[in-house]
Order: sequence, then C-alpha cells, then structure tokens
Amino acid sequence: MNRRFLYVLPLVVFAVIAAYFAVGLTKDPSAIPSVLIDTPVPEFALAPIKGRDRGLSREDLKGEVSLVNIFGSWCFACRVEHPLLMQLKKENAVPIHGIDWRETDRDAGPKWLAKFGDPYTLIGDDPESRAVIAFGVTGAPETFVVDKNGVIRYKQVGPITGRIWEETLRPLIEELRRQ
Repeated sequence: MNRRFLYVLPLVVFAVIAAYFAVGLTKDPSAIPSVLIDTPVPEFALAPIKGRDRGLSREDLKGEVSLVNIFGSWCFACRVEHPLLMQLKKENAVPIHGIDWRETDRDAGPKWLAKFGDPYTLIGDDPESRAVIAFGVTGAPETFVVDKNGVIRYKQVGPITGRIWEETLRPLIEELRRQ
C-alpha cells in the first residue's frame, strides 16, 4: 500500500501544479489590480525636470480629467507608446502629465523628450521613486486616468496602444468628463 502511494504521489503533485498553471494562463498578465482605483491620488510634489519651470503635484491633477504617465529615457516600452502620446497631444485629446522616473543623469529625460517629442503638460522628476512608489507602480510605462476631482479611475500597465486607447481609455475619459 505505501509503495503504491509513493508511485502515485508524483502524479498527484504534477496534476495540482498543471491545474494551477492552466488557470493562470487564462488570466490577463497586464491586469494588475491597484488598490488605488477609486481613491484620491496619493500625496506627492515633484520638482520639474531640467528645462521646465514647473513640476507636478497632487494639486495639479484636480479640475480636469487627465492622464499621468510614468516614463523614463531608459524604458524601451516607453518608446513604443510615445508616438501615440504625441498623437493624443496633437489631437488635444486629454492633458497628459508625466513622471520622469529613475533617471541616473538629470539631462537624460529632457534629451529623450527633445529627440522624440514632448507630449506632457507638466512633468515631475522622480529620481528617488518617491511618487512612483506612492502610486504603486511596478514598471514603466504605467498610466493612470485621473478624474477632475483628483481620484484615480484606471491604471494601464504597459504601453498604451491604439486599441487600448480606442476601446478602454477614450470611452472612460469621455464618461468621466460627462460626470
């Protein structure tokens, strides 16, 4: 009896692990829940990046629906979404505020924006990750939809694509503007 159990045990363990992974594969890997959804933007105040007169703070995110985009010159995925952000600025679709995260060189962010374009209304410099930690960011890029009362309504993990903009973000922004 004990011997038979020893032969069956690896099969049972394998079946449990396989079931766990099978369920995991059905989940959306970009859907990382945020405890900040439907709560006020965390308290923060960032200095401007080099070349700007004004930084970004919690108070700047009140009065109109806007996006807060976490980016860095070191972030390859940020380059992927950047043309869409530039298009949104050109269309005046929504104010986009940026948090330049973890630059080792204070000139890196401004040089990157000079090269690829600057879609941001306001940009805060976050070299020590204080604001990014308060937002619960896990990696760049991440973008938050903030309503006119300064409440976080949505968190986009990873680059914003045209499809995400059209199917998720634009409808949400339009709805929040009507409220």
